[in-house]
Amino acid sequence: MSTSPMTRKLTPLLVSLAIALSACSSTPLTTSTLDQARSDYVAAQSNSAVSQYAVREFNEATAALNAANNAASERESIEKVDQLAYVAKQKIATAQEVARARKAEVDLKQSAQEREQVRLQARTAEAEAARRSAEQAQAEAEAARARAEQANAATQSAQAQTQALAAQLAELQAKQTERGTIITLGDVLFNVDQAVLTSGGQATVQKLATVLRENTDRTVLIEGFTDSTGSTAHNLELSQRRAEAVRSALSQAGIDRSRVEVRGYGEAYPVAGNETAGDRQLNRRVEIVLSEPGKPIQARR
Repeated sequence: MSTSPMTRKLTPLLVSLAIALSACSSTPLTTSTLDQARSDYVAAQSNSAVSQYAVREFNEATAALNAANNAASERESIEKVDQLAYVAKQKIATAQEVARARKAEVDLKQSAQEREQVRLQARTAEAEAARRSAEQAQAEAEAARARAEQANAATQSAQAQTQALAAQLAELQAKQTERGTIITLGDVLFNVDQAVLTSGGQATVQKLATVLRENTDRTVLIEGFTDSTGSTAHNLELSQRRAEAVRSALSQAGIDRSRVEVRGYGEAYPVAGNETAGDRQLNRRVEIVLSEPGKPIQARR
């Protein structure tokens, strides 16, 4: 606890006076008012708020108490001692009250400052939250825009792919059926009674390979057919070999064999009669069924 220079100077004097008073006479040189003043003084002296906020008032109280003690030591009248002691008590009380009031005022200001600091911190936190929210909203908007652009690009790519496929299938004279898209290779793409693709047949298969490379979600079923000329066993074996020849050509063009299935039907499933050469030529064919994206090819009925 800090004390003022005057307080430090006067306190020893008070103690000396008390000792002198007790030593000079057997009759106590004091009164109840003076005793109370001395007690109040000690309490005020122990109050840190008094030494911090009421220095002047406490010095005045010290002087007043010294005057009362001097009067007692001079054996002045009881009334005089009590009067001076009363004044000292009042000044001590004033110092205590002034210290309390000034401390309360300081505490009030400090509380106001703390409240203002809390308010500023709250506003700063709100501003920071709003900034983060705005940044998140902007990021979400940018992500949504990116997704929309990506979806638009995917749509345009799909449309372009669909248009390209349509053009390629048109070039192959493909027909749309309930089983899928069917491309028919006539026997002109094979030598007579042979299962070797001619140069024209190779070119057609290359076009089909291009379609399959650009549409990896599709598979093909290659079906071989003959006319009714020759034995049934021979026709079945020839149709199978011609279907295999197409699959082999696709494999050489880079198409995985797992995407290509073959079946030979021989003279079954004719598309024309077998009485004329023209009709028999129509029956000698290889049909390639192209699946819909991601769907299996329906079995022939």
